[in-house]
Amino acid sequence: MKYFVRQLFVCICSGMFFCAAGQMDSSIIAPGAEIQFNGDSDSTIYMVADINITGYKRTKPYIIEREIPVKQGQYLSKTDLKAKLLLARQQVMNTALFVYVNVYIAEQKGNLLFINVDVKERWYFFPIPYFSLIDRNFNQWWVEQKRDFNRTNYGLKFLQQNVSGRNDELQVWFINGYSRQVSLRYVQPFADKSLKHGFNIGFGYAMQRELNYGSVMNKQVFFKDEQNFVRKNFRVDASYLYRPAIKARHSFRIGYTSESLLDTIVKLNPNYFENGISKINFLEIGYGLQYFNVDYIPYPTRGLIANASFTKKGFSKNMNAWIFQASGTYTIPLRKKTLLQFQGVGSLSLPLDQPYYNQRLFGYGEMYMRGLEYYVVDGVAGIMGRVTGKQELFSIRVRTLLKNPAYRQVPFRFFIKAYGDAGYAYGRNTGSSTLTHKPLRTWGVGLDIITIYDVVFKLEYSFNQLGDRGFYFHTREDF
Repeated sequence: MKYFVRQLFVCICSGMFFCAAGQMDSSIIAPGAEIQFNGDSDSTIYMVADINITGYKRTKPYIIEREIPVKQGQYLSKTDLKAKLLLARQQVMNTALFVYVNVYIAEQKGNLLFINVDVKERWYFFPIPYFSLIDRNFNQWWVEQKRDFNRTNYGLKFLQQNVSGRNDELQVWFINGYSRQVSLRYVQPFADKSLKHGFNIGFGYAMQRELNYGSVMNKQVFFKDEQNFVRKNFRVDASYLYRPAIKARHSFRIGYTSESLLDTIVKLNPNYFENGISKINFLEIGYGLQYFNVDYIPYPTRGLIANASFTKKGFSKNMNAWIFQASGTYTIPLRKKTLLQFQGVGSLSLPLDQPYYNQRLFGYGEMYMRGLEYYVVDGVAGIMGRVTGKQELFSIRVRTLLKNPAYRQVPFRFFIKAYGDAGYAYGRNTGSSTLTHKPLRTWGVGLDIITIYDVVFKLEYSFNQLGDRGFYFHTREDF
């Protein structure tokens, strides 16, 4: 009876969303000037006489031009041109280089059109203090770990975006606290003249005094040594990036990992690595495919995002895993300011007998069910689906004291939502897990807040089939 009442509650909330009013914007960003033509029918053919890009300083203009599906001298009907200019706006915004993008017809002379692309660049250099919780989510740290500041990392994080004006990025991290870490990464997506080929290269070294060595009754268990580092990890990797057009992106990756554990960890969990060893070195190769056809990647209000990857981890008896993963987000605008979003993710590791190192499934990262934040589910195969109804409540702009015109006002948009999640995990040697091999379901309501620099705050009140309920806070992306 309780389950029926809760499901009815979610259905009623969803129904309220789907009957609400207001117009869904074509983009999460400010829409800018409307695309206007002087007279003529939708079948009238126009020629693009010129495309003028303004507002960029560091960014190379050809990086912006690559995202614009209209070229100088091109002939298009009114209907096609309107669609392409809207597409240009969202594709330039999805480069994550700008806080504002506007694409519009600045002048019309007969059938000749002069198009403007106005942009405002982000701040690209961030030498900022670094502070981060090491637990899986904010609620776990706040409730289960009792707000223990010893379970935090702190240090300096240097991030230089758009280093050469080609949307490249340099990251340098010096981290102390719960773990000690130094890492360096450089990403160059457009390394050649064709703007189709790039690379990603980086390395990292980390040491930590506490380690999650296993799980009991779907809860992580930890071991801590105040005198010694219980885990040391070194990793180096390189990827070849290929983006032949706009929507699809390919990556081919090779990496090397060396990891060692304190002997106590192996005694506590002989299955942490294969064959009860305490040190492992392995090569890793992989391929990933990403597809983006949405208005705004960090928070889509229409369109499809899809990801697929496979990874071959190790080539020996001590590390041997084929890992296949796929995920997708499909968002449909239903009515005015109302949308319905479907999300799915699946993972499979072969062979099915894997050590704990390769069995972290639900709850350990981005693959989590809303309402099961306090739990983890181990396994080698899992599938999860989400359905979310969202309704935009309102949007506001908050004035700042900054003189830069790009930051005088900070935009915020608010979406209320109702949702339901379902999942299933399969595994061998999962010990006392009570959530593996069992259909899982959660549901709830929440509020999303979207603001500048692709920041999304998620405030959620969720229920699960175990009878738990509670308030949860997230800032990370889905999947």
